[in-house]
Amino acid sequence: MNSPIFAPAVALVLWSLFMLGWLALVRLPAMRKAGIDLMTLVGGRGSDLQGIVPDQVNWPAHNYGHLMEQPTIFYVTVVILALNGAGDGVNVQLAWAYVTLRIAHSLVQSLWNRVAVRFTLFGISSAVLIVLAINAARVVNW
Repeated sequence: MNSPIFAPAVALVLWSLFMLGWLALVRLPAMRKAGIDLMTLVGGRGSDLQGIVPDQVNWPAHNYGHLMEQPTIFYVTVVILALNGAGDGVNVQLAWAYVTLRIAHSLVQSLWNRVAVRFTLFGISSAVLIVLAINAARVVNW
């Protein structure tokens, strides 16, 4: 099945993978600089790096975590819309709006990290997702 609404979903998947690469590119050198040897390290989590590496180094990782949270609802909503023949028109526009807002959120969080701006972008993207979810509920006659 091919549906236009899959394009923004794929774009968000690719963006999430880009953020994974970004976090590795900034975190691994910072870990080496802090004297952390991955070859001898046992256990541990990314959150253990708080206070050990500069805050800015952790920002892309924090954002990657965010991209593994709310967007899961987006992906399911996209599939529901596509499977029910509603993956076009306004729903595609809303999906692209959601993806664009999430990318903007990533850039703000990873480069500048102003909470008020992040919160605004998150709030608007959440509102867009709510509308998409309501549209999905409508197409399944819920």
